[in-house]
Amino acid sequence: MKQLDGLALSGENRELFESVKSAPVTVLQIGEGNFLRGFVDWMLHTCRAQGLFSGSVAVTQPRPAGKAKIDKLAQQNGVYTLVTQGLENGQPVKRTEIIQVFSQVFDPYSEWQRLIELAVSPDLRTVVSNTTEAGLVYRPEPLTEGPILSYPGKIAYLLHERYHAYNGDASKGLILLPCELLPRNGDALKEAVLRYAEDWHYSAAFQQWVKEHNRFLNSLVDRIVTGYPDDAQAEVWFEEWGYRDAMLCTAEPYHLWAIEAEPDMEALLPLRKAGLNVHWTEDLTPFQQRKVRILNGAHTWMAPIGLLHGVEHVRELLEHPVLGAMVKATVQHDILPTLPYGEEELQAYARSVFDRFGNPYIRHRLSDIAMNSISKFKARLLPTMAYYAEAGKQVPAGLARSLAALIRYYRVTPGEEGGFQGKDLDGKPYVVRDDAAVLSRIAKHWDAADSGVLPVVKALLADEELWGQNLSAWNSLSEAVTEQIERLERGEFRA
Repeated sequence: MKQLDGLALSGENRELFESVKSAPVTVLQIGEGNFLRGFVDWMLHTCRAQGLFSGSVAVTQPRPAGKAKIDKLAQQNGVYTLVTQGLENGQPVKRTEIIQVFSQVFDPYSEWQRLIELAVSPDLRTVVSNTTEAGLVYRPEPLTEGPILSYPGKIAYLLHERYHAYNGDASKGLILLPCELLPRNGDALKEAVLRYAEDWHYSAAFQQWVKEHNRFLNSLVDRIVTGYPDDAQAEVWFEEWGYRDAMLCTAEPYHLWAIEAEPDMEALLPLRKAGLNVHWTEDLTPFQQRKVRILNGAHTWMAPIGLLHGVEHVRELLEHPVLGAMVKATVQHDILPTLPYGEEELQAYARSVFDRFGNPYIRHRLSDIAMNSISKFKARLLPTMAYYAEAGKQVPAGLARSLAALIRYYRVTPGEEGGFQGKDLDGKPYVVRDDAAVLSRIAKHWDAADSGVLPVVKALLADEELWGQNLSAWNSLSEAVTEQIERLERGEFRA
């Protein structure tokens, strides 16, 4: 059976492939992962299929570790299959599309100059990214001639090259659209870029150009993109299609992109005109809070506790007789009351979230959701906990349980090949994927576990480097979290 290859396409697909490959690169995408391919790239493909978008996308990975995926995508000449399946208005739907928007696919760490050439291209208008929440964090980094490691550092460097290429022309600024799930993600990216500019002694004139003539748009994304399906399902589809696809991606039908900008942006990205659920809005706050606190908060609640119990997928946890009821109760009784919106609206949204979690057509791996869980917890669940703590109240048990599961999940030791491993409640090993410095820091706290769990929990919660504040000062939180860890270890939440 042949491998999917853009060069081997025929008919309309072949025509679209050739038009994409010859189109100017108007979008630079930093992020090769499932989400952008099942969200932004699918949207641009939809626009292109309707004759609304004539540019193309150049895609690179944000970290060296992404090279394997970039290489696979390049081997397929930038094309891949997206299967969208789920429920729409209560009815099952399934759509299969060969996505074609990439005209260039390359590794920026081995082709750094190629990335610079793209950055100074007169055709480039937009940069989109998804480097996870941890990717927008400023970390001091020296300025070198070679590849810059951090994403904000890359943008600072590339904008500096563009600034000089056009002598500070005000019309040559870019639109930056981060898709990372951080509140005010555009503002966060801009702040980090300017910090690197200061560190590297870039001129005040350049920094002013960045501020005045480049737009860092805050945005909110919402779609469950589950990536490659299980092998059995993939093989069934490959037989049906007559080709294999190493970059096959699956997603639910629901999608939302709210972007803080004026509707005139449609001239650049005609997403609403293509019939997509995209909102140009003056205020992201309602979209942001509802989605991050409820949907993403539930995801982050589910991942550590599910993995500790040997549960692998979102739907499986939702159907778990104990954990499924717990996550629903936490959303209903602990999260919704903290949001300043109408109860009916919030209840309806929460119902839709759990309907999406129960989608029988997709299997969303908890191990994928658990990646970089510390930064995700800080963005998704910690603000809800703070609502209670700052009012002098005890954090509800359901929320304390989520923090306890996170801390227990991060009880790790360095592995033989440089990673960090933990063990679930049955002693089975798993790999925790997060920033190495974060994992090392938590591991050192757990080294003191011989003196009891409570001292470890107190020290961890007091670690402001991890949480940005001293959580041990919150009313009885250390004791509540310790109690929940002990209940986990006793197996009280098993089916």
